[in-house]
Amino acid sequence: MKIAVTSKGTDLDAEVDPRFGRAAYFLVINTETLAFEVLDNAENVNALKGAGIQSAKMISGKGVQALLTGYCGPNAFKTLESVKIKVVNDATGTIREAVKSFTDGKLNISDKANVEGQW
Repeated sequence: MKIAVTSKGTDLDAEVDPRFGRAAYFLVINTETLAFEVLDNAENVNALKGAGIQSAKMISGKGVQALLTGYCGPNAFKTLESVKIKVVNDATGTIREAVKSFTDGKLNISDKANVEGQW
């Protein structure tokens, strides 16, 4: 399965970035092999508005099936939902730990945003 994880750094030992739209990076990871691609999200980090929607568009172009993040607002959540990307909120720890928790079934798919608007 191919997933995206919000990240503060560029490797599997980096911490999960709790923000979705304004995350520093996204790691697009193959959960079976842990092979990954780094997407730099610098363009959206300081965006006045629309960061979540733009970030959703960026990762949807990579064929991911799920997103692991800390917090996802309503507009981004709707955008991800519309392109069939499942959202897993409340991911923490390193990227490696979050992916393991997800593949072990310890993280649940969210049915709604877990923050209001911009965060």
